[in-house]
Amino acid sequence: MSAPKLIGLAGSFNRPSKTFALVENIAGLAAEKYGFDNTIYDLADVGPSLGQALRRDDLDNRAREIIADIANADILVIGAPTFKGSYPGLFKHLIDLIDPHELRAKPIVITATGGGDRHALMVEHQLRPLFGFFMAHTLPTAVYASDRDFTDYRVSSEQLSKRIGEVITELSAFFPAISPALIAAE
Repeated sequence: MSAPKLIGLAGSFNRPSKTFALVENIAGLAAEKYGFDNTIYDLADVGPSLGQALRRDDLDNRAREIIADIANADILVIGAPTFKGSYPGLFKHLIDLIDPHELRAKPIVITATGGGDRHALMVEHQLRPLFGFFMAHTLPTAVYASDRDFTDYRVSSEQLSKRIGEVITELSAFFPAISPALIAAE
């Protein structure tokens, strides 16, 4: 039996990116606890065909593969940088190219980053309704991080780490935790 597949998506082109760092941190901790196989993408991985695509078939092969990975994942960790109170347009365009049935009942950890607390409700007012349309299971704890929660693109805030721990625990409703002995035996 193969390990459950976690796909992380950071809705940013920037490298390095606090959004990518947040998604990567959550995915890594989830992999440790639940034994997931992780792959993390950002919009730079999706590439330039995204902005030119009117439909999924217009994407290049790499972009189509990434959308297929998202659709076939057992769990998603989605992160978006906050741009003027919402997620960036190309991030939304990528999500628009996913068929609604492909995310139905899929557990999703929703996260966002922003410059300060002013954008903290973006996860609740933008991301949760977006994935609610897809009838996905957004976990109860959403994670928002501001610039002060990072040092050199690494999560450094105790408060943010606590919130991440809460959402990692909530995953147990969908996946039993893997004991360290089982991981060592593999």
